[in-house]
Amino acid sequence: MADAHDRPATPLLDKVSEPKDLKHLSDSQLRRVADELRAETVSAVSVTGGHLGAGLGVVELTVAIHAVFDTPRDKLIWDVGHQCYPHKILTCRRDRIRTLRQGGGLSGFTKRAESEYDPFGAAHSSTSISAALGFAMARELGADTGDGIAVIGDGSMSAGMAFEAMNNAGGLGKRLIVILNDNEMSIAPPVGALSAYLSRIYAGEPFQDLKHAAKTAASFLPPPFREGARRAKEMVKSMTVGGTLFEELGFSYIGPIDGHDMDQLLPVLRTVKERADGPILIHALTKKGKGYDPAEKSPDRGHARAKFDVITGEQKKAPSNAPSYTKVFAQSLIKEAEHDDKIVAITAAMPDGTGLNLFAERFPKRCFDVGIAEQHGVTFSAGLAGAGMKPFCTIYSTFLQRGYDQVVHDVALQRLPVRFAIDRAGLVGADGATHAGSFDIAYLANLPDFVVMAAADESELVNMVATAAAIDDRPSAFRFPRGEGVGVEMPERGAPLEIGKGRVVKEGTKIALLSFGARLQECMKAAEELDAMGLSTTVADARFAKPLDHDLIRNLATHHEALITLEEGAVGGFGSHVLQFLAMEGALDDGLRIRPMVFPDTFIDQDTPAKMYETAAMQAADIVRTAVGALGQSEVAGGVRA
Repeated sequence: MADAHDRPATPLLDKVSEPKDLKHLSDSQLRRVADELRAETVSAVSVTGGHLGAGLGVVELTVAIHAVFDTPRDKLIWDVGHQCYPHKILTCRRDRIRTLRQGGGLSGFTKRAESEYDPFGAAHSSTSISAALGFAMARELGADTGDGIAVIGDGSMSAGMAFEAMNNAGGLGKRLIVILNDNEMSIAPPVGALSAYLSRIYAGEPFQDLKHAAKTAASFLPPPFREGARRAKEMVKSMTVGGTLFEELGFSYIGPIDGHDMDQLLPVLRTVKERADGPILIHALTKKGKGYDPAEKSPDRGHARAKFDVITGEQKKAPSNAPSYTKVFAQSLIKEAEHDDKIVAITAAMPDGTGLNLFAERFPKRCFDVGIAEQHGVTFSAGLAGAGMKPFCTIYSTFLQRGYDQVVHDVALQRLPVRFAIDRAGLVGADGATHAGSFDIAYLANLPDFVVMAAADESELVNMVATAAAIDDRPSAFRFPRGEGVGVEMPERGAPLEIGKGRVVKEGTKIALLSFGARLQECMKAAEELDAMGLSTTVADARFAKPLDHDLIRNLATHHEALITLEEGAVGGFGSHVLQFLAMEGALDDGLRIRPMVFPDTFIDQDTPAKMYETAAMQAADIVRTAVGALGQSEVAGGVRA
């Protein structure tokens, strides 16, 4: 019989159901909790897939913050939120952590509706300091809330919004805690002068910059650190002041400190909690993917993972015969650039996600990663266009929203021929509502002289890249979905399409299905069902939401009893423009039955893409029901009910 001393100790993490349980543990026990939390995070993400590396990099930071501060009264805000899995495990959600990013499960980001420990929902970067300052000022105005604590990565600090918030916070001078989680890596390696600046701060001996704390914030440090700061100041008086940038913005600066060393984190956080009376920035150095070897050795430090084997780190991806739309776009752009040296490509910190890593390998001097700075990226593209270059500004639909004023004012108003390549159009699956490309059709098609296209399949995408390259007198955009194509044959090189002209894919006489974008395949399935019911159906691919193909729309309206428009976007887009045109033509007065199919007026939570499109009522069966309902028939052969 084994001796009692040989039995494995009960995991401390099993005794932690909420942050207040951490306050009863010693510092050595907190270190053990952190180790167990890291293992639990790896185990959970191996089952669900998701953003692994970022969470592993903040395990100790997560434990330390929750152990020291009084969440949820103190408002802990994770910038972007893809590093929040350890936070979710510690905040009453461990029992559901293996539902991450699944239908009906936990969101992969922070979400106000999910927990009181998520005071601010996020999935786009650089918002945390602004939000934390809002909570802090509400406290100053009498709201029943505690500290505002923002944890922001060095990549997110490259966005102007972060500095706008810091400038405001420094001017207000009220207590605010910002933790700079500096892992030298956002999704892609960080770029720009700020990254180089941060690198200089920690390039020398450890804690060289405690001299700044000695000058501006030494009173916040534990006694042993104060003496070290005094000595550091004397030794390096002539050295560059690492914390000056933050101090000039009105923040007391402490750091850099080791974000994985609880012996450094805990005393600094405790002292800041007890004594800080203004804005303070704690600069913590961390390592993305920390503690899990396959993630640490991965080029992206385990940023986003499919389900994987915990022992080997091998990802379990389903085999595919069709290329991804992203790869098709990248290869097509490369081919166009081989024939035109004015073509350049711009991305905002997403070279791999947009396929521009492939373009950069082929044309390194003609590819620009501007960092997490979509606003700058759009206007930078406008400047390139103004100088006669042919910029392809390649940004996910959800992220292009961040640069919309620049799209309107700096591009459209000046009629500059920037080409917007919009990836992740439509519903995107596990990332959920925050990453859905639901609004770009509506927010671009209302801009004067803008050409707006959507690819129905890979072949159409190849041609739209060529079309955008050929448009040199106005701005243009083409959108395409996430994931694999449908497997159609593609041309070796794209051919420019006639601007504003769609195509009829299948001829019929009674019902017309007019698709804009990647629902074309579902339209073809629906047409087959409708034909079997005796309802002869035409299927057309609009290709353009702007300019509209007026001749095509008139023909469909004139020769069919019902017209159904479809698009992977919110109301106000393609279908609305078709309705406007037909109303002005008087076609609606002639009894045409028209039904626009768009996304429902709600944010759709994460699930598989197929189930999300079922929720959105955009599958073939939904198209059939809509068409039958438009004809006023409650029941037809085949058992389909309106």
